[in-house]
Amino acid sequence: MASNTTLSSARILVVDDEPDLRTLYELTLLREGYRVETAANLAQALQQISEHRFDVVITDMRLPDGLGMALIQQLRAQQRPERCVVITAYGSADNAVEALKAGAFDYLTKPVDLKQFRAVIASAVLAPVAPTSLLTRPGAAHRESSEAVMQRLVGESESMQRVKERILKVARSMAPVLVHGESGTGKELVARAIHAHSHRTGGAWVAVNCSAIPESLLEAEFFGSKKGAYTGSTQDREGFFQAASGGTLFLDEIGDLPLPMQSKLLRAIQERCVRPIGSPQEEPVDVRIISATHKDLSLEVIAGRFRQDLYYRLDVIEIEIAPLRERREDLPALCQALLRRIAFEAGIAVPTLSAAALQQLCQNPLPGNVRELENLLQRAVALRDGDELQLELAWRCAPTQEAFVLDRRPAALIGEQVTVPSDLQGHLDNQERDILIQALRETSFNRTAAAARLGLSLRQIRYRIARLHIELPQGGELSDESL
Repeated sequence: MASNTTLSSARILVVDDEPDLRTLYELTLLREGYRVETAANLAQALQQISEHRFDVVITDMRLPDGLGMALIQQLRAQQRPERCVVITAYGSADNAVEALKAGAFDYLTKPVDLKQFRAVIASAVLAPVAPTSLLTRPGAAHRESSEAVMQRLVGESESMQRVKERILKVARSMAPVLVHGESGTGKELVARAIHAHSHRTGGAWVAVNCSAIPESLLEAEFFGSKKGAYTGSTQDREGFFQAASGGTLFLDEIGDLPLPMQSKLLRAIQERCVRPIGSPQEEPVDVRIISATHKDLSLEVIAGRFRQDLYYRLDVIEIEIAPLRERREDLPALCQALLRRIAFEAGIAVPTLSAAALQQLCQNPLPGNVRELENLLQRAVALRDGDELQLELAWRCAPTQEAFVLDRRPAALIGEQVTVPSDLQGHLDNQERDILIQALRETSFNRTAAAARLGLSLRQIRYRIARLHIELPQGGELSDESL
């Protein structure tokens, strides 16, 4: 359902306790043609929303009499249609994540860039309004194309119903989504459904397989490059972020990104700007991030292969797709849908799958999930003798479920007993402290060199040294190349 609100008729409430900022936001919005009301604190804001309906509410996170979060929670509790944009202090990533989880449409960080401010508000105004029925009854489609995308998620099991319900809920905001599931479960289909049901459905859809790009090309592929930036660069080239501007960027197999690229991706997500190779300036980008992985990123963090701060930025909302062995009731519908597609592509009548063959499938672990199921059906169609399909599964030595689950664990943990720490944060801090001390020792306590080695900025490594109470040798403060 598209928004019925036009830019010129949109009504916006601005909540900020600083008069100068409140006036700046108000004048900026008035110049865009919006109707604007203001409030200086939480009490005034609650009074305004009790008396009027708005299209968008813009609120500072910290107000004299409470938090902007309380306003979001009030709007959500009343099932109000207003989209809420939160303004947080610079570097308050945790506040932004908390606001998105609470139901905020989007967030901005101070000092607010007015160009970005106008773009975010325009997106919020034009975003589809979630009908009240959508909050209690899943399945309402915004348009025919989004319905078609949702129909490709075949299955009516309880786990698939939960996935479809969550898709409809998370599509309404800009919150980053992490789709987790084994290989072949349909993670990209879920991501496409989120995009199709969002207000960005008319924008670009850019899907990236992070594991398929050589490490030396990652930065240029993600952020673009300028003419002459490197040998053979004869023209400006846009990266994935620029190509997805106004739309959705889907990062598949995000767990395979190397650590140095993870730090650059984190900055792009937090600051919403990228620096193309060879450019002296950063460029603002307007994309929604959806990522997917078959790995357990929390274990990858513990193993030191995935940045904890990036993990928390990506995993604002998680959608878990169950493997086929845990939802076998979906197999008949999946087989029918796959056979229809296979028959259509081959130009033949839809073959029939015998009850015996279906029973065989139900007993097979299908570690490759839907992808393996499609492979089996294609083979059966190609080798069929009559109208009814027969599957030959005995020749396949399928791995056991236990072996498959073991394969999902990080290589460093296979064969070892994983001890679950009673204090995860303390455990991670100790690991981070050991890594920092090792990097500092190997660079003779030169923080600039150690930071570069770890993919951090000098400011970031200084912060970590102070937070983790790492003592430097006397004179260590003077060993940096630049202060």
